[in-house]
Amino acid sequence: MKYVCIVALFLISLTVVPEVVVAQKLSKKERKRLKKEQKKRLKELKKMNPADFQKQQDQNKELAAKASELESELTSAKNELSQKDAEVKQVKDQVRRLQDELQQAKAEASAAQDNVPVAVSTSGDTEYNQGLVFRVQIGAYQNQDLSNYDTSENFTAEDGDDGKQKYTLGNFRDYWEADKFKKYLRAMGVKDAWIIPYRDGGRVPIKDVLEDLRSTNPASTTSVN
Repeated sequence: MKYVCIVALFLISLTVVPEVVVAQKLSKKERKRLKKEQKKRLKELKKMNPADFQKQQDQNKELAAKASELESELTSAKNELSQKDAEVKQVKDQVRRLQDELQQAKAEASAAQDNVPVAVSTSGDTEYNQGLVFRVQIGAYQNQDLSNYDTSENFTAEDGDDGKQKYTLGNFRDYWEADKFKKYLRAMGVKDAWIIPYRDGGRVPIKDVLEDLRSTNPASTTSVN
C-alpha cells in the first residue's frame, strides 16, 4: 500500500502540478473541468496495483520508443525530400543554362551566317571580265586538275605561268567584301586564301590596285594579306 501511495504521489507531481500551472491561465469553467479530470485520475491511480503500474510504465516506454522511432523516420523523410528538392533545382538550373547556351549558339550561328559575304552574281563571263573584280585564290596545285569541277560562275580555274593550276572563288567589286570572304575562308581552315585583283579579265598586281584605292579614298588604309 505504501508503494502505491509513493507511485501516486510521483504521478501527481508529473501530471497534476503542470496542470495547476496551466490552470492559472484558464477560465473558471475550464479550471472546474480540469479539477474534475484530476480527481478522476487520482481515483484511477489509487485503484492501480504495482503490477498494473509496471505494465502501464512498460506501455508508456513502448509508446515513447515508437514515437521516437516515428520521429526519426519523419526527420529522415524530410531530409530525403530536401535532398530531392535540391536535386530538382540543380536539374532545372542545368536545363535553364543549356537553354541559354542553345539560344546563344543559335544567335551566333545566325550572326555568322549574316556575315558570310556573297560573291557578285553574274549572268555570264562578260560581266566579271570587265572592269575591276576581286577574287580569292584558295590554292595553286601542280598535277592536280580540278577544271572538271568548274561548274559554278564563282569558281574559276586557270593555268599559271609556273605550270600550276590556280583556283579562285568569288567575284567581288568591293575589295573589303573580298577581304571579308578571305578571312571567312581562313577561319574555315583555308590558310592559303588571299585576294587576287583582275582588271578586264586579266590579273593585275595587288599593289597597283591598292594604290588606286588609296588615291580615290585617302582615309582608307589597306593591308595586303
